[in-house]
Amino acid sequence: MPFISDTFLLANDAARCLYRNYAAALPIYDFHSHLSARDIAENRRFANLTEAWLDGDHYKWRAMRANGIAERFCTGDATPYEKFLAWARTVPQALRNPLYHWTHLELSRHFGIDELLDEQSAPSIWKRANELLHTEDLSTRGILKKFQVTTVGTTDDPADSLEYHQRIRDSSCSTQVLPGFRPDMALRTQQPAGFNRWVARLAANSKIRIRQFSDFLRALENRHDYFHEHGCRLSDHALDRCPVAACTRAEAAKIFDRVRGGKVASAAAAEKFASFLMLFFGRLDAEKGWTKQLHLGAYRNANSRMLKQLGRDTGFDSMGDLPQVTALAQYLDRLDTTDQLPKTIVFNINPADNYAIATLIGSFQDGSSAGKIQLGSAWWFLDSKEGIEAQLNALSNCGLLSRFVGMVTDSRSFLSFPRHEYFRRVLCNLLGQEVESGLLPDDEALVGGLVRAVCYENAAGYFNGAPKTSPETSPTGKRWK
Repeated sequence: MPFISDTFLLANDAARCLYRNYAAALPIYDFHSHLSARDIAENRRFANLTEAWLDGDHYKWRAMRANGIAERFCTGDATPYEKFLAWARTVPQALRNPLYHWTHLELSRHFGIDELLDEQSAPSIWKRANELLHTEDLSTRGILKKFQVTTVGTTDDPADSLEYHQRIRDSSCSTQVLPGFRPDMALRTQQPAGFNRWVARLAANSKIRIRQFSDFLRALENRHDYFHEHGCRLSDHALDRCPVAACTRAEAAKIFDRVRGGKVASAAAAEKFASFLMLFFGRLDAEKGWTKQLHLGAYRNANSRMLKQLGRDTGFDSMGDLPQVTALAQYLDRLDTTDQLPKTIVFNINPADNYAIATLIGSFQDGSSAGKIQLGSAWWFLDSKEGIEAQLNALSNCGLLSRFVGMVTDSRSFLSFPRHEYFRRVLCNLLGQEVESGLLPDDEALVGGLVRAVCYENAAGYFNGAPKTSPETSPTGKRWK
């Protein structure tokens, strides 16, 4: 029997029934990713397996480095085949790492390859996968269609033109591809050169001459409006923690003027400026009915030597341990006080904060919509079986799992969509075990309705304004088949 079998991660009959009858055939609503809109617009076909599977994947690079693989085989000048062989040598050493599961799930679902990847099987797998990569099914749009991806949310800078999103909208692409508004560059006042280059791009695309702080705010609002016109309904912020220092508009304007003059903002000034803008962005989101995503807690660029050599997002970030709850509470409260708190999804990277954040968000549910404030899915270093279960347990114990909007890939790779299957199997196994042990009712339709809601229906409803009302119940107690 192959490693990725029909019963993969499903330990009992109830779990297998839940997955087979309620989760397996559902489409995918992937509301947050880092996929390239250009690749979708141009229906990119990948030249080889390394290009499709390893390029840009800092998860794999970290494992390869830990296995003693030289950097040239990760981000350097080794040939694609040499890089693939280096990854193949690493995979057998990754037992118990989620990469081992994902690797074989992706080989099976994309290429129909059920062999374990290692140095001996690598040449054959390379040849077979590359042959299939040239088919329409494994073009970017072919992958979206094959996995029934109804919606993809990308991550976009306010200064982006969104030209590729427009091309997708004008095309025959069957997947809805929506931009996500991520204004992180607007907060980087401790990097004046980069900040000022970005402001120049913002000015060019907004067609607003930015001479003073009021112009800056007007340009940001202009781009927020532009994104809305192009289907955007989500914003996103990657923060070590929520900035909440008190800051008046006049103070923010002075900080802006100094940075525009090339001066580095102090740490205190940078937090003040960021605090002012985060409230500004929150109010814009609330006004338009958007959902705000907060990705909290990453400790980024820990290795300064490699940051200088390779740049950001190359695998040298880690889990932070900053206190989160007080700042997050203050941020949510300031928006709530003026009735300007938008729907919000809080992604937490440190499992030590799961329960604290799960209980905090319950203080801001206001009855205006089901699950208005969400505990985001297990993110980044936590999207393992154990991490997913921990997030589901915290959410279930402190809130309503039935209102959860589910999993996202958060990935740069088009081969990552089987992560939704991974999540669905973990969810069904967790629920199935509790059915078998008597912790959940022995009612297939009731528990199956929960599975269907969490795996797809809640997300589709949450972002379109019509969440599912409740899991189905079965007065006859339908049996597991």
